[in-house]
Amino acid sequence: MDQLLSDGIKNTPPSFVRSILKAASDPDVTSFAGGLPNPISFPQEALLESMQRVVAEKGAAAFQYSATAGIDELRQWVADRYNTRFGTDYVLEDVLITTGSQQILDLLGKVLLDKGDGVIVENPTYLAAIQAFALNQPVFRTVELTDQGLNIAELEAALEAGAKMIYLIPNFQNPTGLTYSAEGRAQVREVLSRYNIVVVEDDPYGELRFEGESLPYIGGTQLPHGVIMGSFSKTVTPGFRMGYILTKDHELLANISIAKEAADLHTNVFSQYVVYDYLTHHQLDEHLVKIRDLYRSQARAMVEAMEEFFPEEVQFTKPQGGMFLWVTLPEGISTMDMFDKALARNVAFVPGDPFYAEPGKRSTMRLNFTNADEETIRAGICCLGEVIAEELAAREA
Repeated sequence: MDQLLSDGIKNTPPSFVRSILKAASDPDVTSFAGGLPNPISFPQEALLESMQRVVAEKGAAAFQYSATAGIDELRQWVADRYNTRFGTDYVLEDVLITTGSQQILDLLGKVLLDKGDGVIVENPTYLAAIQAFALNQPVFRTVELTDQGLNIAELEAALEAGAKMIYLIPNFQNPTGLTYSAEGRAQVREVLSRYNIVVVEDDPYGELRFEGESLPYIGGTQLPHGVIMGSFSKTVTPGFRMGYILTKDHELLANISIAKEAADLHTNVFSQYVVYDYLTHHQLDEHLVKIRDLYRSQARAMVEAMEEFFPEEVQFTKPQGGMFLWVTLPEGISTMDMFDKALARNVAFVPGDPFYAEPGKRSTMRLNFTNADEETIRAGICCLGEVIAEELAAREA
């Protein structure tokens, strides 16, 4: 079979998270591995009401083929939401509805990347972005992520080496939980303004800020090829697979639309109508307050447990929002090797290795704090701290 497969698929790694979620799905396992919103945040009753209303009011239109760009009502809602939050001037024509934000990554790769083209990514970055772009066999140019944003010297070098696209997660980055500062964003924007490059900002967690104030995007409407990726997965429901892209670059958007036509014709129409109905009959901001309060408590519980149970040599981020934090162990400790030992104690995490575009063993791990209650988080972190302490002791022996 191997000889029949494309070079792209043969060079694309399977998702490590997907492969471990089965192992972590055992009810006896405390899983910090998946990027799962807490199911108690899903507005199930309200969505049921919306489903019934859509069927009654939209009739056959809710079950018919539709436009590739998505239903106009939802596109306009997205544009209005961003204009209200950021003072932008997006219009309906700047928005395309997608099958989750993951589809945007796939479409961007298809539209922009040929074999050998450069794509700049944070180091580390979202593992599913690496997977999506890898199908097109680009050259990944990595730039170190700092607690302020990007290493500017490395960014300059990556741009000079050549790249068509830069992919960034400025708010509560996956996997690290870090957020670019206002100064860091301005520095990155200034550098990028000197290059002809598509600037993609993936922001699925932006509305999940539970500390501090929202900051403007790096590109958005301020750079000619600015692209914003968003999603309803973290604010309404992940199962509907509802994402969207905003850009003033209509030539780019037209080509993305062509690629989407070839992929799936259009995003699920019924789900679009249901999400739009939910958004127009309920106060999203009130719903978000509940999610933020929940995630703030869970993040605090995890940080406090790590401060108590993790060895002092271990460092970790303290996110202001989102769903993840990042743990850095002393060099020489492979978290990939440590994974099975933790799983044997009924605790799961994601080793850092798959979040790097360049292969190698890492001493980092990603922890998700949103899918377990505070008591479970504390017990799981206590157990994980014991595993880490044993690894450190073995290294010193």
